[in-house]
Amino acid sequence: MKIGEISKHTGISVETIRYYEKIGLMPAPEREASGYRSYRPHHLDRLLFIRRCRNLDMAQDEIRELIRLADQPDADCSQVDELLAHHLTHVRQRLEELTRLEETLTELQTACSQGRTVSECGILGGLSSGALPDPRNDTDNHIPGTHGPNS
Repeated sequence: MKIGEISKHTGISVETIRYYEKIGLMPAPEREASGYRSYRPHHLDRLLFIRRCRNLDMAQDEIRELIRLADQPDADCSQVDELLAHHLTHVRQRLEELTRLEETLTELQTACSQGRTVSECGILGGLSSGALPDPRNDTDNHIPGTHGPNS
């Protein structure tokens, strides 16, 4: 199967498939004599696995770790459970952050009243005052380097 075909089967763009190969989430496919990549069923399975993990908002390092663990079928699955527990904690923290964000946006919106000029706008004043929380100060990630500002 060529890259365009596997892209259609998985719903993952060609560029993303190449990227997953480059960073080692996907094993490199064999090349045909013409130089085209030749994907096998195990590539399709891996891409579908990655897509499902990404749909759960898992970071690349988490997916990489799950793949590593999956390659040890006789090992104890407690590490898989632990990874998922950490991810769930992160999701719950993110929900709390989003709730705080919603509250802040609601407060800003209530600062706006009809009949005022832009220079009197409570929303713009709140944004300009620096009184809002700085999301960059949140460095409590479940796996170092994931879901952070540089991820």
